[in-house]
Amino acid sequence: MQIYERVKNDFKTDVTWNRVIRYGIQGLRAAPEVAGRYVVEKAPIIGWLPRYNYRWLLTDFVAGLTLSLMLIPQGLAYAKIAKIPVQYGLMSCWAPAVIYAIMGTSKADVSTGPTSLIGLMTAQVVDDLKKEGYTPEAISSAVALSMGVYMAGLGVLKLGFLLDFISYPVLTGFISAVAITIGLGQVANLIGEGNVGSGTANQIHDILTNFGTCNGRAAGVGFAGIILLVALQKAGERWGSKNKIIWFLSITRAFIALLLFTGISYAVNKGRDSKEYLFDVSKVPSLSIHTPKAVDSALFGKVVSRSIAAFLGASIEHLGISRAFGLRNNYVIDPSQELCYLGVTNIFNSFFTVMGVGGAMSRTAVNSQCNVKSPLSGLVTTGVIVLSIYKMTGALYWIPKATLAAIVITAIWPLIGKPSTYYHFWKTSFADFVAAMVAFWVSLFTSTEIGIASAVGFNVVYVLLRQVFKQIQTVGADSRSELAASLDAARGMPPHIPPDTRVFRFEESFFFPNIQRVKTNILDVIQTYHAPEYNSRNGEEAERNWSVEAEKRIARLRRKAKTQGASLPPINVVVLDFSKVNYFDTSGVVGLKNFFAELRHYAGDGTEVRFVALNDTTRQRFERAGWTLLDGDDSMDTSKVTCVRVFRTVKDAVVASRQDHEICEVVVKTESSSEENTTITHREKM
Repeated sequence: MQIYERVKNDFKTDVTWNRVIRYGIQGLRAAPEVAGRYVVEKAPIIGWLPRYNYRWLLTDFVAGLTLSLMLIPQGLAYAKIAKIPVQYGLMSCWAPAVIYAIMGTSKADVSTGPTSLIGLMTAQVVDDLKKEGYTPEAISSAVALSMGVYMAGLGVLKLGFLLDFISYPVLTGFISAVAITIGLGQVANLIGEGNVGSGTANQIHDILTNFGTCNGRAAGVGFAGIILLVALQKAGERWGSKNKIIWFLSITRAFIALLLFTGISYAVNKGRDSKEYLFDVSKVPSLSIHTPKAVDSALFGKVVSRSIAAFLGASIEHLGISRAFGLRNNYVIDPSQELCYLGVTNIFNSFFTVMGVGGAMSRTAVNSQCNVKSPLSGLVTTGVIVLSIYKMTGALYWIPKATLAAIVITAIWPLIGKPSTYYHFWKTSFADFVAAMVAFWVSLFTSTEIGIASAVGFNVVYVLLRQVFKQIQTVGADSRSELAASLDAARGMPPHIPPDTRVFRFEESFFFPNIQRVKTNILDVIQTYHAPEYNSRNGEEAERNWSVEAEKRIARLRRKAKTQGASLPPINVVVLDFSKVNYFDTSGVVGLKNFFAELRHYAGDGTEVRFVALNDTTRQRFERAGWTLLDGDDSMDTSKVTCVRVFRTVKDAVVASRQDHEICEVVVKTESSSEENTTITHREKM
């Protein structure tokens, strides 16, 4: 009896059991509503299609057509990287756009299809397993299925935050190495050279040793293709904003090069025996969409572990591009739903003999420039791709391999990180510089899987060692340190905070695993308790700048906080209290820059962010990263790129006078892009 009473008492007083019961009851009550919302979230088209304006049809048609003209040559070229027959690259392109129309959460900017990064990840698996008798296209389909399973699993369980453990410097080094590896792999096709082995060191040696065996005619076609592609790109950058014809020629340059050199190839090689062609051609056979066929289970078992790098690279690439263009065009994506979409698409595609797919920066940038209004543009893209599969393969037979190599090389060149990028890591954080170097050199000369694993492992070990060897500061009657100033700052809360001001105090350091979540939480609070710069979306709706996902999220937050329908004050001052923050890395600095841009999208250019109680180490890191940190009473220096006032206490920051300054330009470096390094420029009133 005593045991029974003791157990009963434990159930009543035990904190853990009480918490389990409390959360269990809350979960059961919320389950029906949450389950219904979860199902609806899997098909975002339900939210935006009823608001579709028929006037957008022409714009969406042009955007879809333009994108298909880019996707055809890129699909063929990236299949060469994956070391599969080029026709299977084209086969990978028809389904993603139409599935995105149903499941995608962006305004339709994001273009999904084969990418150079996925091509290289796939090629490494193909090289490993084709020795066992499997065909390259079967291996490629198994990789696509594996990617899809991983992506769908993370998306369904809403575990996308796990990808934040790969920091920005690691991703930069990894992508740069991938780009160089891809470029070296295409040199043999570019100049018609044979006997080039695999592996970076072997490729460099073989290219230089066997240079005398190259085919001069193939080299002429390849280098002429590069010159044409670069010339059209530069013309578009210089005159495209003023001349629509030049702009269109620039963005469809890959298709133009493909058309021109395929015509030349047909003219000079038609009628010759295949062994007597003046240069190698792609020899694409007649195509049709295959009857669906499941991936061999034995092959799938061998590919699953080898596909992790492809899954990570494609997922981070896609989410980075989606976030960047959401920031640029003022909408919000749902990362977990985007992963669900990628998972479903790759799983579906795998039944038709394909390579894996993901978001591509260059195509997404063009789609955005076309002012695409909705994912319905994907129906046009799919239609053109299907038409080309059934009606254009006769022409595709004559595509020179050197032309495909030229398209690949010009596409991957912007992926290589500039020396200034790595020098920025060096100045900001030596640990981030080392992580980037580990990712770069190991990926370049060993393998991409080992490279990214080594760099992530280094980051994890570094974070743990920081906690083990964390220094302790002390203050007494004989000293006055930054610790004392931080304690003063913590006690410096003002008695009254104006309604247009919001204070945030942080309990942890800012670094790569938590910066995305911290940034999201801050913006959630601001959007819950403060009104946006505009009160009506009527004008914006005509331009399709609204975001269904953002509207639903804000509505849920305000309903939970009971602020829905209330007259909310604007937000003019955001105070960030760093009194308990002792560490920033490069990802944290970049994340704060992105936060500045997202805040001003919502609250207007006049919103000011103020820092409080930066310690010496943190302040130096900001300054080394190029920020201009001014004392609270100083006037803002509008000639600087990033200008922020720093105060000793929260009270000082809250009561400080509002400054109306000249417009100053802030350049925000986006998180992880793989197709090119992108910067987003915002005009802001500091």
